[in-house]
Amino acid sequence: MNTQATQHFTIGGVARRAEVGIDTIRYYEREGLLPPPRRRASGYRDYGPDVVERLRFIRRAKELGFTLEEIRELLVLSTDRERGVKSVKQRAEARLDQVNQRIHELQRMKRGLQQLIDACPGHGALEHCPILRALGGEENA
Repeated sequence: MNTQATQHFTIGGVARRAEVGIDTIRYYEREGLLPPPRRRASGYRDYGPDVVERLRFIRRAKELGFTLEEIRELLVLSTDRERGVKSVKQRAEARLDQVNQRIHELQRMKRGLQQLIDACPGHGALEHCPILRALGGEENA
């Protein structure tokens, strides 16, 4: 018999198992990413093991850069037997495009910052610092 399927947890137990904070769980409930939990007679939240898996899914998706709205869509698609896989792939491809755009932008910023660092002797009067002049908007920094 699988005892895992019959286990129920408090919010603290779920948080530990899913490696998220208690406030995060409450926030996801408010945002509709988690279904409202059953309540025990004491009023405490009562969660099944499926919530732990759902939280792990959300955490991993966030680590990959998905927004909460995109994660909400992925959760819906994860139950769509007909179009789910194709749509999930499309969402992942769109996220990858955004990551690549961000990498390109960061590389451009890195080149600009490196040029400023290379132009700065690291000594002398502040008013002659090429980094400060460039940040101040002077054209010939």
